[in-house]
Amino acid sequence: MNDKRILYVSSEVVPYLAENEVSLHSYELPKMINEVGGQIRIFMPRYGNINERRHQLHEVIRLSGMNLVVNDMDMPLIIKVASIPKERIQVYFIDNDEYFKRKATFSDEEGVLYPDNDERAIFFAKGVVETVKKLNWVPDIIHVHGWMASLLPVYLKHYYKDEGIFEDTKIITSVYNNDFEGTLDTEMMNKLAFDNLPADAISIYKDPIFNNLMKATIDHSDGIIIASNDLSADLTKYIETSKKPFLPFTPKEIFKEAYLEFIKNKVQ
Repeated sequence: MNDKRILYVSSEVVPYLAENEVSLHSYELPKMINEVGGQIRIFMPRYGNINERRHQLHEVIRLSGMNLVVNDMDMPLIIKVASIPKERIQVYFIDNDEYFKRKATFSDEEGVLYPDNDERAIFFAKGVVETVKKLNWVPDIIHVHGWMASLLPVYLKHYYKDEGIFEDTKIITSVYNNDFEGTLDTEMMNKLAFDNLPADAISIYKDPIFNNLMKATIDHSDGIIIASNDLSADLTKYIETSKKPFLPFTPKEIFKEAYLEFIKNKVQ
């Protein structure tokens, strides 16, 4: 793994948010790769419930300042960075006051999903790619975690298909049972169509439920990891019949060896 560059893009990461399957894996896997000599970066949204002072986030002026277009609206991109204590791992935060200032992650205090979660996911996907381009840090592998990050493979395969720096980059997605109730905005497909994503790639977003978001991500990934033991039968079958290399759910005590083998030899 010496010098292999892996970009981790996640909805949630500890220690910045509470522990769950997504946030823990999004910390433990980069730490694992870091320890065996890989080069890693982590990207996540800068939600308003992340304590900037405690975690010592600061804005990176040279990376901030551009505007990203989401559904015909110009949205300013702010990039912040912090280091995970003792691990020498940099975490980049995609920020925008309109999308991420609110004091929660995906839903309000009543548990209702934010109506603009689809736009937040679009902004996050574009923000990650544009920031990586500015860093001129070309990843060998991009490893995606969580549904808020699930549009990244779709945008890379279509919207950014002519970006030469990603020509040899492979995409792995970990699929979790981190479902949400209901759907995202039913106009989500039209918002993706605004970016000229091909109709056959985005038709599944006509019904933007959790499983459909993940199926689209699976379709646009080069390898899949089943990260939850209780993943739905529907998604499990979809992965198993996708003809993509996949790593079945693996217990924690033997996961390291299986993960390293998977990214070295299975994702080509």
